Amino acid sequence: LQKLLHLLQATDDPLIQEQALITLGNSAAFSVNQNIIRNLNGLSVIGEMLSDCAPKVKEKALNALNNLSMNIKNQEVIQVYITQVCRDVESAPLNSDLQLAGLRLLTNMSVTSDYHHKMVDFIPCFLHLLSAGTERTQIQVLKVLVNLSANAAMTRHLLRAEV
Repeated sequence: LQKLLHLLQATDDPLIQEQALITLGNSAAFSVNQNIIRNLNGLSVIGEMLSDCAPKVKEKALNALNNLSMNIKNQEVIQVYITQVCRDVESAPLNSDLQLAGLRLLTNMSVTSDYHHKMVDFIPCFLHLLSAGTERTQIQVLKVLVNLSANAAMTRHLLRAEV
């Protein structure tokens, strides 16, 4: 895992970055690896890939962070990327794999109410995606909205959102 993280930092080749991110994401399916990746500062290394220009690299980074977000300690680190992920979801091509990857990560990050406040400004975007997206996009957006609606503090924001 350490060598993969070093490789990810050392290369500018998008194909190598994608493969390293896929492998890290697959490794994160095991909780012991989630902790190892966090302890190696891997969450920040992967998070830095979100600012990459290549959509496929961003998508793979989102997928890896999604798998890593199944751990509360990891969520504490990943939460710093929520606003950026929301912006990427908003600006990504409608129904794209990049948009869906971002929505999946937001779904996991919204399971608890700890980070809902970071998504408030993007509720209109979510509602737009709910009306304009394909069924796959709508399902992912609904998961985020259901998680947000479980928090009473979000009720006013959800009901007042302009669509």
